[in-house]
Amino acid sequence: MTDPGWIDLALTSARPQAMGALLRYFRDLDLAQEAFQEACLRALKTWPEKGPPRDPAAWLIFVGRNSGIDQVRKRAKTQPLPPEEMLSDLEDREADMADRLDGAHYRDDILRLLFVCCHPELPATQQIALALRIVSGLSVRQIARAFLVSEAAMEQRITRAKARIGAAGVAFETPDAVARAERLGRVAAMIYLVFNEGYSAGEPEKLDTPFCSEAIRLARLLLMLFPAEPEIMGLTALLLLQHARRKARFDGDGQIVLLEDQDRSLWDRGMIDEALVLIDKALRHRAPGPFQIQAAIAALHARAPTAAQTDWLEIDLLYQTLERLQPSPVVTLNRAVAVSKREGPEAALALVEPLADVLSGYFYFHGLRGGLLKQLGRYVEARDAFGKAIALATSTAEAAHIRQHLDSLQREMVAGKAPSAAP
Repeated sequence: MTDPGWIDLALTSARPQAMGALLRYFRDLDLAQEAFQEACLRALKTWPEKGPPRDPAAWLIFVGRNSGIDQVRKRAKTQPLPPEEMLSDLEDREADMADRLDGAHYRDDILRLLFVCCHPELPATQQIALALRIVSGLSVRQIARAFLVSEAAMEQRITRAKARIGAAGVAFETPDAVARAERLGRVAAMIYLVFNEGYSAGEPEKLDTPFCSEAIRLARLLLMLFPAEPEIMGLTALLLLQHARRKARFDGDGQIVLLEDQDRSLWDRGMIDEALVLIDKALRHRAPGPFQIQAAIAALHARAPTAAQTDWLEIDLLYQTLERLQPSPVVTLNRAVAVSKREGPEAALALVEPLADVLSGYFYFHGLRGGLLKQLGRYVEARDAFGKAIALATSTAEAAHIRQHLDSLQREMVAGKAPSAAP
């Protein structure tokens, strides 16, 4: 095989299992990473000539473990190095040994690796950066570009994250059932944060950043480890449904296209179908959680042939359930959109106004409030709300979208619709 593409794919797919096993062996994140990188270099030299091993992950685990032991011995300088043939003999018996060493620990290795990356001692930005570097194998340059920081700054961020993990004394034992459930929730939340970093980029040219696709890959990996966990089904379905709309979120000029105005023929039906199967399966467990409910809401949008056929009543009910399970002003803000479709802008504004203090620095609060005030003919207040939204915009696309609302508002005022004051 001369095409290197298959090697990249094999290394990427095997990375979480191999890194997880090496972390268990060495209990040192830096050493595990160095050992894996050395194994990858050997794979790049060996596989093109000899072809792929029967089990790439097992091959990488064994070779990486030998490399790591080599490094430990070099540092200690107390034992002679093993003969080279012991390190480079790549026959099937080594894969068998790796299978025997790691097969029973596979799920705990991956969970441990993911949990280390989302350790509670780390800020969310460091969790995301570390997961993308260690679990997904993205380069520091790729991560820095997505975060809009320099490579040096991102390298420092990842280094600090590793140092904090080392100082925290993370346990490497297999977690019990209670700890595993707690860790699983944190891992799912970290994956969702990774996805949102890409989804909320706000610029069409940034939709190709690896965050969304890597989050989906990690969610699928987690689902493979916990195939009967409904919240992981919900998480995976939610990410797929959100990402399925990526090509319709901006027009040819780079302007934001709202969900109700999107060309649904551009939605990725393959992703949608996969997600709908997952969410239907999850809901049959009758153990609803926040990710399942959010996925169910997204599924209602995906199932509607047109925006006019959206089941806003069911979406409102689902948001009410989400408010009970996970109270949040942002959830209430999103519910207000459904209420506006069902009961009109006045009812929606009644939900939005009490959120003013807590969401005063939130772009979408002022944007939605401005839109509702505009529908009610309260133009002066709407203009003020849109002005605050523009000041909080995090991208040129967001600012341009609000500018369109302001231009429309100005046209209506010039046309003779008299502005009204607040009652």
